[in-house]
Amino acid sequence: MQYDKVEISGINTSQLELLSETETNELLALAKQGDRSARDRLIRGNLRLVLSVMQRFMGKGESSDDLFQVGVIGLIKAIDNFKPDFGVKLSTYAVPMILGEIKRYLRDYRHVRVSRSMRDLAYKAMQTRERLTAQNMREPTVEQIAGELGVKRSEVVIALEAVSDPVSLYEPVYSESGDTLYLLDQMTDNTDATGSLNEMLVRDAVKKLPDRERRILDLRYMRGRTQVEVAKEIGISQAQVSRLEKSAILNIRRQIEA
Repeated sequence: MQYDKVEISGINTSQLELLSETETNELLALAKQGDRSARDRLIRGNLRLVLSVMQRFMGKGESSDDLFQVGVIGLIKAIDNFKPDFGVKLSTYAVPMILGEIKRYLRDYRHVRVSRSMRDLAYKAMQTRERLTAQNMREPTVEQIAGELGVKRSEVVIALEAVSDPVSLYEPVYSESGDTLYLLDQMTDNTDATGSLNEMLVRDAVKKLPDRERRILDLRYMRGRTQVEVAKEIGISQAQVSRLEKSAILNIRRQIEA
């Protein structure tokens, strides 16, 4: 495959080194002995693999620099974990790891694009909330904000949720009964054994959360409340709800990955 003179993350893709199989094997042997320069050359000599894998994700609004850098992380993991007795070439082993790293990045960090009109309504709603809070010395309800703006309650809710951080379909949803579901489980059946194992891990992690964090997850994902509504019910600010919600999800992830 030929590459035009294009710079990605400061690298001229037309000048990338291409290693022979013999060179690759020699460098792998040296890298396993702790030779950092051999490891670095292996990385540089296989960057074309990253470019090849990331091609399928181009043209969809993603940053080529971001995709390239994430792909390189997958390549480095492949080089560090590769063993000759795997019975395959390094390139064969590395491609799935590069692909997996990029897919993980897109799953966890891609932002949902929101229309200009939706953003404008959300910002007006936030300004109105601040004004009414200062005026009445208490946070207004969604209905009051909608009334001030002359729009439906549902429009305010949708607009505010649209500009908040997106939640992955694989985020856990807490239930007071002790059972744990993922958002994805509410849309499709998931009888996969791995899913069941993950569910048990999440259930155990949720039990270790502070009571207030568990309640916030329950209100947000089981009862469909907005952060504003949760804040009013619990008696804290919306900013605190957002912080505690993110903290709870992060704690669950850390416990599962530990």
